[in-house]
Amino acid sequence: MAAPINTLKAAIREGRHLRGLWLALGSETVTEIAGRAGFDWCLVDGEHGPWDPTLIRRQLMVLASVGTPGVVRVPVNEAWVIKQALDIGAQTVMVPMVNSAAEARAAVSACRYPPQGIRGNGGATIRAGGFGAIADYTATANDEVCVIVQAESRAALADLPAIAATEGVDCVFIGPADLAADLGYRDDIAAPEVCDEIRRAITVITGAGKMAGIIGPPAMTAEMVTAGVRFVGVGADSNILTEALRRTLAGVP
Repeated sequence: MAAPINTLKAAIREGRHLRGLWLALGSETVTEIAGRAGFDWCLVDGEHGPWDPTLIRRQLMVLASVGTPGVVRVPVNEAWVIKQALDIGAQTVMVPMVNSAAEARAAVSACRYPPQGIRGNGGATIRAGGFGAIADYTATANDEVCVIVQAESRAALADLPAIAATEGVDCVFIGPADLAADLGYRDDIAAPEVCDEIRRAITVITGAGKMAGIIGPPAMTAEMVTAGVRFVGVGADSNILTEALRRTLAGVP
């Protein structure tokens, strides 16, 4: 038996328009609700949300039960952290703060078993391999892991052609908040100067044959989709809940 087919990776390769939701609350119940809502993917955020592998594993199980592809954003580009995300069942990982092609290669290597990479082999103890039930997991897993790297700094923009050309990188996701801060516009991520840099980045990413991604304010997102973004974060569970509760209260006489 081979590793499960990663339908999200296949959709990225097909160039489909993919809309997803950030899950920052660490709630299995919210994860299930989001998974049933029709998004193309849901991202469990272990960078700015809780990095709790046990909780993230449960969220991945919930998403699998409703048929929505899950993405796990790890907190840092470290092989041991990426290994944990993969072992608990993530087939698509997002790696933040990738500032160079060397760092992109390191992220890809952490996602691949030898000889293509350095991922440690947990054998029959890991959920990803069905706790031993998927006999050919290590022989087939490399092809089904999807790697998304985040470009969110001036350094990343400077090396973006090489980052996007890195073999094994499936998508380059622009982080507009951190990028804006690094460009000197911390509190104005929609500044024209920031948007200009993002548009240029999208051209570089798509020109390398890779999918470009972003999450940001709706107006920015719509503009960037027009510019070529196809992997689109449409919002976060925390913000959507906050806005919905405020609207509900405002509508009560």
